[in-house]
Amino acid sequence: MEALTAEKSSILVVDDDTGLLASIHAVLVGAGFQEPMLLSEGARTLETIARGSFRLVLLDLMMPDADGMALLREIKAQHPHLECIVFTAMDDVETAIQAVRYGAYDYLVKGQNNERLIITINRALERFALRQERRLLSRRSSFRDLKHPEAFADFVAADPSMAVVFRQAEAVAPTDYSVVITGESGTGKEMLARVLHRLSNRSAAPFIAVNMAAFNRGLFEDEFFGHIRGAYTHAVSAKKGFLEEAQGGTLFLDEITELDLALQGKLLRVIEEKELYRLGSTRLRNIDVRFIAATNRDIHQEIDTGGFRADLFYRLNTCNITLPPLRSRPRDIIPLAEHFLQIHAARLGKSIKGLGTDLKARLQGHGYPGNIRELQNIIAAAVLVEESDRLGLASVATALPAMDPTVAADGEPLLSLAELERRHIRRVLDACQGDRAKAAEILEVNPSTVYRKIKRLGL
Repeated sequence: MEALTAEKSSILVVDDDTGLLASIHAVLVGAGFQEPMLLSEGARTLETIARGSFRLVLLDLMMPDADGMALLREIKAQHPHLECIVFTAMDDVETAIQAVRYGAYDYLVKGQNNERLIITINRALERFALRQERRLLSRRSSFRDLKHPEAFADFVAADPSMAVVFRQAEAVAPTDYSVVITGESGTGKEMLARVLHRLSNRSAAPFIAVNMAAFNRGLFEDEFFGHIRGAYTHAVSAKKGFLEEAQGGTLFLDEITELDLALQGKLLRVIEEKELYRLGSTRLRNIDVRFIAATNRDIHQEIDTGGFRADLFYRLNTCNITLPPLRSRPRDIIPLAEHFLQIHAARLGKSIKGLGTDLKARLQGHGYPGNIRELQNIIAAAVLVEESDRLGLASVATALPAMDPTVAADGEPLLSLAELERRHIRRVLDACQGDRAKAAEILEVNPSTVYRKIKRLGL
């Protein structure tokens, strides 16, 4: 069964049960969606997608002529931007996790109410639109394009890579999507999370920042869920947890990968159900919180090694923003150094007018494993010992060793293999004008590999 519409469909529904196809068709049209294309032959899915202009595929996992899970992987490999919702008669957690890991937006069980189906489709289409906008922004972003430049006033940024980050932030901030911010330590992840909150519809409500590395089991439940009076020996009064404190606003979960595996399931339940019990209470409390998480680790590697739950990651990672390390933002090094010079000179009551030429060259050549935080510490230490009216190279002798192992004799920085790979893939993508299939041909890898590396390397 294949129902072609006069106008190209944006939704493709694939299931061998023609009765179910007709039912879904009626539900979607009744809910105001464009008429979907219906396909009962799973083996024809890829060719149908290739000749269409779809945004979303609803895919059955159990079909006589196709393995739905294998088909999902192939769809995401060939069309990584296409959103997929899988549905099946089996309510199996492991299958759901596997489907989401393979790229599915969500996993639905047949026979559930139509309201959830409609909500899930709406959200998947919204994410498709958001990702499309982000891709366009990444190709032509500049600081002049910002709609709210004042929101980024705390950032000192001139490098084009940060223009991309700011435009992505502006695109996702007005939504209620959860966001994962990735980046090395010292790149400004919490600052960016605060910008997302300020630009959101929740800006009048609280922004609560929590470092997840600080919590063991007992402390986590008390601090996040709160307790009622008498819940335990020293609970002399009732207390709200972080989730209730952030009601209506944003909860920022810094270093999310540090959270103990046993506690990740408790956090996942709150995110999914949007409700909690305080310790010692039988009263269910609803929460309305936007989650923004951050990590300086390779979260995909953490998932692969069993250190982080895949289902929690996919609930949090509706949108991902990667902050580039300072070594990848060469245009920002001197402006940042001058900014920190002004701050620390004023704090110490010193009249230091600027950076010496030799110091500028030295700062440009450093690798900054500690990123912006490291640069600030270097300048602060130099200002402390500087006696002249210009900050010179001699003042950073203790903070910045003369022989930097990250710099070659010719002054060129020595790059890690990961950074070399990142730069080379970036050059190939630029040369191909963002065409990932063409880039995959040049790199002699599968398109799915290119897509995975783009996400992992923050391109």
